[in-house]
Amino acid sequence: MMQLNLTKPICFFDLETTGTNVAKDRIVEVSILKVFPNGNKEGKTWLVNPEMEIPDEVVAVHGISNEKVANEPTFKQLSKEIYAMIRDSDLAGFNSDRFDIPLLAEEMLRAEVDFDMKHMVSVDIQTIFHKMEKRTLGAAYQFYCGKNLEDAHSAEADTKATYEVLLAQLERYPELENNVKKLSEFTTRKQSLDFAGFIAKGKDGDPIFTFGKHKGKKVNDVLENEPGYFGWIINADFPLYTKKVLTQIKLSKLNNKLS
Repeated sequence: MMQLNLTKPICFFDLETTGTNVAKDRIVEVSILKVFPNGNKEGKTWLVNPEMEIPDEVVAVHGISNEKVANEPTFKQLSKEIYAMIRDSDLAGFNSDRFDIPLLAEEMLRAEVDFDMKHMVSVDIQTIFHKMEKRTLGAAYQFYCGKNLEDAHSAEADTKATYEVLLAQLERYPELENNVKKLSEFTTRKQSLDFAGFIAKGKDGDPIFTFGKHKGKKVNDVLENEPGYFGWIINADFPLYTKKVLTQIKLSKLNNKLS
């Protein structure tokens, strides 16, 4: 089997959790496989007491019951050991950029471990899968509608096939809402600076807010004109990593003023 070409260790990891809300849900199991540049591997798995109820529908997915974790350590108790394993490494997972890393960051910051991705890169294997496997309209038409796309790349055939694929997707996935606004939200990928997507890069690269009354406005302009907004976000129920990113933006603005 081929070896990964590494200059530093990389930690493949996966989390089982109480749900999918990055700000509110907690970890119930962490598994890490650390691969070293010389090919050596080290694996470790921890069960975690999430200090909250695991909903029945989630237990049905991963099989980790409330009883199973009742006497396990909390994430705070495990955080230093877990961080010691990953701190010198890059990170990898499946859908990890959008779920596992943000949730791990929240848990670390909650446990007062100053987790930061500045010196790490992440590899999301799901993204490689999505980019490398055929994702053409013809492939989608075959997969969802079971038909070959004749006259592919004739605008008319492509337009009709696209419409048919969407109808087939709505039929196949009951969790997709048959509502154009909701479908638009589902298919929009913003370039966010925090994991949760509250702060994104604007057209000129400056950070902007993506929500609320200042949606679309530059973060620096809002902090300048309405200083209390920063305090409101810091004290409100936003993800800790969002607060960290906002604090970093505020500090760099301050440093620029002073220098």
